[in-house]
Amino acid sequence: MLFYSFFKTLIGKEVTVELKNDAIITGKLLAVDQLLNVKMDTLKSDNALFPQFQTLTNCFIRGNTIRYISMSESLIDIQLLHDATLLELNEVKDK
Repeated sequence: MLFYSFFKTLIGKEVTVELKNDAIITGKLLAVDQLLNVKMDTLKSDNALFPQFQTLTNCFIRGNTIRYISMSESLIDIQLLHDATLLELNEVKDK
C-alpha cells in the first residue's frame, strides 16, 4: 500500500509513464487504484514508434503494463517516503 499512498499524493501532477512495450506517455495523473492502474489526462507522447498515441487526450493504463513512473524531483518528499518505508517494514516484521 506504500506505493498506492504515494501515487495518491501525485494526483493532479504531471508524471511520465513508461510501459513494458517501451511506449512513453506524459500527462496529468487523474486517478490511481490499489492495483496501480492509472488514469491520465492532457497526454503528450514523443515516441515515434507509437504514432497512434499522438491523438490521445486521456487514457487508462493497467498497472501490470507499467515498467516505471517518473515525476519531477520537487514532487517527492524523500524523508516522508523513507519514514513510510521503515514503518511498513516494521509492520511486516511484527507479523
